[in-house]
Amino acid sequence: MKIIYKEGEGEIEEKKSRFIAHVYPVQSEEQAVSYINEVKKKYWDARHNCYAYVLGEDAGFQRFSDDGEPQGTAGKPILDIIMKSGIYNCLIIVTRYFGGTLLGTGGLIRAYQAASKEGLEHSTVLSVSDGVLAQIDADYNSIGKIQYICLEMHIDILKTEYTENVYMEMIVQAENYGQFVQKITDAFSGKISVVKIQQQKFGKSESQIHTDRKSTRLNSSHITISYAVFCLK
Repeated sequence: MKIIYKEGEGEIEEKKSRFIAHVYPVQSEEQAVSYINEVKKKYWDARHNCYAYVLGEDAGFQRFSDDGEPQGTAGKPILDIIMKSGIYNCLIIVTRYFGGTLLGTGGLIRAYQAASKEGLEHSTVLSVSDGVLAQIDADYNSIGKIQYICLEMHIDILKTEYTENVYMEMIVQAENYGQFVQKITDAFSGKISVVKIQQQKFGKSESQIHTDRKSTRLNSSHITISYAVFCLK
């Protein structure tokens, strides 16, 4: 399951026609219509403002518009890109400034899809998972082994505080939480335990972790992880 975490904009040019794509996260039809009207107002002199959006985790609600382009050459191709990407609650609007050359049916489809892809590439897209926010209190001698287990299980450490002991917070895939607890228990013969803070949906981009905690940076095993934490309702 994927979402748009941060909106984006991309542009392509095809035979002097400009195609400007705007990508937005949306939670309702009213919000989608509001964004569409904003873009139409901003690009009032453009010939077309075509769009598509999907709502619901199963993408059960879909709308699209060719906005004056030949039927099936704009809105549906944009929708196809959203569906293939696996993103839900997403709106893409592609504005076209006509360059004087007709592109034909195939050319229009390719251009609107290419612009949509460009917009998505300039947006922050997160893969969303069910997880567990957990914590560990350990002595300094144990931190290396804990970090190794987290790295081995692809668990991201969100926070590390160094006082008399080392306090760590991590986000664990819900399906892997039991295995993680067992690994920590076995590795330290039960002397160190994992404490569950809360169930936590979390999203992960290529190089970032996003949760509902304050953004920070962690350097571990020569790997730098940037992250911000968010909660999904």
